[in-house]
Amino acid sequence: MPPAIGWVLAVVAVAAYAFQSLGTWRHRRDRGLLTAPLGLVVLKIVVLAAVVLALVYALNQERSLNPARTSIQGVPIVVPIIALLALLLGFVLTRTPFGRHIYAVGGNAEATRRAGIPVAGVRLACFMICSTMAAVAGVFAASRATSVDPNAGGSNVLLYAVGAAVIGGTSLFGGKGRILDALIGGAVIAVIDNGMGLLGYSAGVKYVVTGGVLAVAAAVDALSRRRARATGRV
Repeated sequence: MPPAIGWVLAVVAVAAYAFQSLGTWRHRRDRGLLTAPLGLVVLKIVVLAAVVLALVYALNQERSLNPARTSIQGVPIVVPIIALLALLLGFVLTRTPFGRHIYAVGGNAEATRRAGIPVAGVRLACFMICSTMAAVAGVFAASRATSVDPNAGGSNVLLYAVGAAVIGGTSLFGGKGRILDALIGGAVIAVIDNGMGLLGYSAGVKYVVTGGVLAVAAAVDALSRRRARATGRV
């Protein structure tokens, strides 16, 4: 990919975030709701822009598949990157109003809308973040295989992604979930996949077992939610 495309994508991403942040701020102000100072909103946009542009610049400096850059003291370079992303997203979910809005929309969209929170905007932002993380995962997969396959990322990737989230405690009904728990769920999925591969089981058997674990986790989530409603805790 030419370096110019990376810069264009970075500018588009920052502009979309700025549009969403300023739109939310203006929407809340017009409705007389409590809003953060405009200067703080602008500062967040500037910080995000600086981080994204610095990342694009760094990636443009080293565009070759250099084996010396695939690990840091024997630790795969993907590990610190994933850890950094997990810390960042975990902070957003637990320490920012936007994170609380995500949980609120997932728990009860109608009540959230009546509280003055732009439900559509929150959902759009979540889809944008999800798509960005999928793109990052695609870059990792391509760098790991040192090639790009148009057929890569099929149904097994989707199954493993959903399974990691649900096994980690993320509710299929919304309003519940943590980044760390999803990472633990991903580790469980990886253990199942690698373990059954070492035991010589076929891909079909691995999919059946993974799907069964996912079904059990979803059933436990549904039963716990039903019990919580019956006892008046939801």
